Amino acid sequence: MATKVIVQHHVQDYERWKPVFDEHGAVRRQHGATGHRIHRSLDDPNTLVIVNEFATEEGARAFAADPALKDAMQRAGVDTQPQIWFCEEVEATTY
Repeated sequence: MATKVIVQHHVQDYERWKPVFDEHGAVRRQHGATGHRIHRSLDDPNTLVIVNEFATEEGARAFAADPALKDAMQRAGVDTQPQIWFCEEVEATTY
């Protein structure tokens, strides 16, 4: 079963953040990432929730511990301490 890494943080400017996030995709893939989803708050479009999908828990945890992640967040203008959850999807239903 795939592991999800859910990250919530605020950025100074989404348009500044997004290219750095895209550039950092190579690092995610090196750790076994298989995809992601980005969500923006309706109340503040610079508050983000990112759901990263990884093939394994080990890869997900290695990605979160990679020093390149902290550097990318700083360059991208992340201005709050990120909240990070590791989880597995147990059900998905579409209505």
